Amino acid sequence: MQQAPQLPARFGAFLAPYHGLDGSPSLRIRQDLDLVRALDGLGFDEAWIGEHHSAGYETIASPEAFIAAAAELTHRIRLGTGVNSLPYHHPLMLADRLLQLDHQTRGRVMLGAGPGQLASDAFMMGIDPMKQRDMMAEALDAIVRLARGETVTEKTDWYELAEARCQLGPYRPAAGLEMAVASTVSPSGSVQAGRHGIGLLSLAAGDPAGLAALRGNWEAYDKSCARNGHVADRAAWRLVVPMHLAETREQARAEAAHGVRHLVRYIEGLSGATLPWGREPADAVEQFTTDGFPVFGVATIGTPDDAIARVEALAEASGGFGTLLLLDLPLATQEAKRRSYELFADHVVPHCTGANTRRAASMAWAHANSERFVGAMRAAVQAAVEKGAS
Repeated sequence: MQQAPQLPARFGAFLAPYHGLDGSPSLRIRQDLDLVRALDGLGFDEAWIGEHHSAGYETIASPEAFIAAAAELTHRIRLGTGVNSLPYHHPLMLADRLLQLDHQTRGRVMLGAGPGQLASDAFMMGIDPMKQRDMMAEALDAIVRLARGETVTEKTDWYELAEARCQLGPYRPAAGLEMAVASTVSPSGSVQAGRHGIGLLSLAAGDPAGLAALRGNWEAYDKSCARNGHVADRAAWRLVVPMHLAETREQARAEAAHGVRHLVRYIEGLSGATLPWGREPADAVEQFTTDGFPVFGVATIGTPDDAIARVEALAEASGGFGTLLLLDLPLATQEAKRRSYELFADHVVPHCTGANTRRAASMAWAHANSERFVGAMRAAVQAAVEKGAS
């Protein structure tokens, strides 16, 4: 009998973050910090924070600064840069900052690496988008070596390292600084992750094309690991998908209609197109849950049971993975968003981890032997009565 694909054992959130152009940006940053604190309290394992510099919606330019603040508000949740755009940073400076954060967080920080998502970011820095993936590969190679304690001397066409070394090692030397490489549809991120034996972060798992590419990306990762003397571990594979949950599907869709236009405006702003399903919130929610949105993919907007079905489908499509990250979106009010995360933690996580397996087995055992147990109890009570009467 064929074994079922591995369900995720770890869960978290991926905060780009996305915020509409209305409202206070300072308040939104505080709300993001409060959200990470709430996720920590709910038992989520990870929160990844993005880096962006243009287009107005993704308002965190320095995930390291955000993580430093979030670390002081939390106790156990791990905090990753989701992701650092490596072509925008000198490798030594970024490695130094992350290792400092590793100590400040007592080993809770993770480095997510990518080439940069927004072409407008690269344009402002005079970076050729055609070179970004090669630049990322060069920088990642240097950062991995620096974080592992090597002294690096090399010169590329965009940075130079002269006997460069990091003053600090990882907080946990044996474990090192955890890293992951962003991957979408192409296998380039998988190849780089496998080259260094680090984690894989599939950002487009919610998109039909990204979903279809999961097994191919894993195969590329597995082969790259093998070529470079590493063992591919599905526990180090993270998938990102959009979800919003409520007690009923109708309630979830009504709540999502509150802010879905923010995402429509974001897509229209980047593409320059007017979307035909973007006028009415209900139509946009329908589009988001069926064919999906550009950039964001297909969302699960429904109940915890719908979320469980989506997770199981992702496991089947991928062959199994280690961590599910919920793409944080400005769909609902802050209160409804928190409730969505609570429902996920209370119902979806236990299903995936088997947290209630022993409880269910204990009840089944008690039920199967109830006649024997009740009979013994009645006999004990009767014996006590007779003893008291004598």
